[in-house]
Amino acid sequence: MHIRLLVSALLCLSLTYDVLGQQVLKFKILDKDTNQPLVGATASISPTIGDVADANGLVTLNLSNNLREVKVTFSFVGYMVESRTIKLPSVTSEPILIFLKMDEEEMEEVIVTTTRNSRSIEDIPTRIEFLGTEELEEKAVMRSDNIAMLLRESTGIQMQVTSPSSANQSIRIQGLDGRYTQLLEDGFPLFGGFSGGLSIMQIPPLDLKQVEVIKGSNSTLYGGGAIAGLVNLVSIQPEEKPRFKVMVDQTSAGGTTLNTFSARRNEKFGYSFFASGNRQNAYDPNSDNFSEIPDVRSLTLNPTLFYYPSSNSKLRLSLNGTFEGRLGGNLNAIDAERPNNTEYLQENTTRRLSYQVTYNSNWGDNNELVIKNSLLHFDRSINQFNYAFDGEQWSTFSEATYAFGDEMSSWVLGLNVYSDKFKEGELISSDRSYSQVTGGLFAQQVSKLSDRFSIESGFRLDKNNDYGWFALPRLSLFYKPNANFTYRLSGGLGYKTPTIFTEDTERFSFRGLNSFNLEDLDAERSYGGNFDINYRTAIGTDWTFSLNQLFFYTQLNDPLVLAENPADSFFFENANGPVSSRGIESNMKLTYKDFKFFLNYALIDTRLEYENLNDQKPLTAKHNIGAVLVYEEEGKWRLGLEAYYTSQQLRNDLTETDDFWIVGFMALRKFRKVSVYLNFENFTDTRQSRFEHINLGSSMTPELLDVWAPLEGIVVNGGVILELSR
Repeated sequence: MHIRLLVSALLCLSLTYDVLGQQVLKFKILDKDTNQPLVGATASISPTIGDVADANGLVTLNLSNNLREVKVTFSFVGYMVESRTIKLPSVTSEPILIFLKMDEEEMEEVIVTTTRNSRSIEDIPTRIEFLGTEELEEKAVMRSDNIAMLLRESTGIQMQVTSPSSANQSIRIQGLDGRYTQLLEDGFPLFGGFSGGLSIMQIPPLDLKQVEVIKGSNSTLYGGGAIAGLVNLVSIQPEEKPRFKVMVDQTSAGGTTLNTFSARRNEKFGYSFFASGNRQNAYDPNSDNFSEIPDVRSLTLNPTLFYYPSSNSKLRLSLNGTFEGRLGGNLNAIDAERPNNTEYLQENTTRRLSYQVTYNSNWGDNNELVIKNSLLHFDRSINQFNYAFDGEQWSTFSEATYAFGDEMSSWVLGLNVYSDKFKEGELISSDRSYSQVTGGLFAQQVSKLSDRFSIESGFRLDKNNDYGWFALPRLSLFYKPNANFTYRLSGGLGYKTPTIFTEDTERFSFRGLNSFNLEDLDAERSYGGNFDINYRTAIGTDWTFSLNQLFFYTQLNDPLVLAENPADSFFFENANGPVSSRGIESNMKLTYKDFKFFLNYALIDTRLEYENLNDQKPLTAKHNIGAVLVYEEEGKWRLGLEAYYTSQQLRNDLTETDDFWIVGFMALRKFRKVSVYLNFENFTDTRQSRFEHINLGSSMTPELLDVWAPLEGIVVNGGVILELSR
């Protein structure tokens, strides 16, 4: 018994000595500007001694009693690292306050313009996906002649090939057809109606500063058409430091692209000039004598002039001209440049001419007047054997907005008028011409109720000359409980007026389409909402981690669907049930020093709930996964390895396709003024002809093919970028 008591006493003394032999340091880590606790911030003395701040920003470090001085390093993602030397034992038992300042270089403030409120992307209630300079440079290296690659690799966005002959692609956001996405350039709707047919394939990315994507019903912002979302392409503005950039790209598929961009300004005047030329030879990877990539010749010119009457005003005039011809089909017919009754050929000739004028005037602290006007002329002809289609579109857009308020409460009031006139050529006996005018009034308001909570509301009232009135409310909420978490909830209504220009009619080049009842149909209307959670933190001094989780739902009522007459002709009608799209998007980013790893997943459940159907929408994958690993050494190297998975899809006859992976690798080496790059796109040679037998060379109806996987397979491209600035 005495021995047991003695052992117990010795153990107690030992434990007491261990506790008394330690010193305790407490810190409270706060944001220097807001005094909010930085949950997940780290305090460390060495790689093995440190801890992470709790929900109150508190960190406790237990130190050996023999230490007389320690150097503690404090870090958090997006903030400047702070160090504090502390003499021991500490003279206070209260937590030592540590204030971290946001790193302006590491976390460059991103200002978005799509919501019409020029605010930082971190603080706005509306969820916006942002592609900045680095992402755009990388995608331009992968595909220099159009923005299809740039959009395709964003979570929840699918680029759907609508024509094997022209290789035209349509953008689908969250499973909804391309006509439900509004594509803007610097806030101008230049790619709607007839002019939307080949637009994705005719927009090079070199002169873009950023791309802003808003998903879900957003017709309140810019009017009808943004049911699935909107994409705003923001071009580069000139600065006093001149810019000059030339890019030459060559592909293994016989494509050559030359892009050039220059910009400069002084006190009163500025300019930017962009030119792009593309030459693509017909490419047939599966040797069926049919072009998986058509023969293309295109030229784009975009000069822009700027005038600065004062430090608070700006006048911008932008001109654009795009000229393109593409031949797709049987290779013999392409060589002969004319179709016949045994060799299919489709010839597309397009011309796009437009101007945009913007005047900005600021006075006072937060008052701004913006006036916009644009004019677009677009014509396109399609020629096939014993069939031809041609038409031209004139569209205008005029808008005036007035913004006022302060940081706590800001308003935007505006009105706009959009006209769209399509005139069909004389090659078709049935005239499907139309003329529509839509006028709208709108108001938007952002209230910052506290440092943690803000609300954005909007209301639009539109009047269309054929389809009447549309009232469009919208609401977005933003909550930031601490520096790690943000929550956004938004919802709104949308509409789309009937049009003959859809993915389905594009497939058969508008052949046999009747529009006799178009004005008698109901406009498509929608409602939907998004909820997302964003989390970010630092792990030690070298690691950062962020996660975004999005939940979405959209219901489209009175959807337009094609019905078939017995005589192989088609017409539109309103379906007797809705189309619904629901799902989730998950985006994870992990960084370690010069390495970045991205992982994303999208579940897209788009269902046709009419005519007793409840099936997944054809050619819409339910599951998509993307993984990208990037190594970037500033000013020297950029290496990227990426893999994308697409699950099974339903063909139009409701049979199921295979699933597949696409894997690519890119390497770019920067020198002082010159960069060289090599990109192996789809180096696993994943293509549809390897999953099923495809022989389009002898087909006179290739547009009936359901395209659910890449057709061109592996394509290697490389090039040189010359960039000069002073």
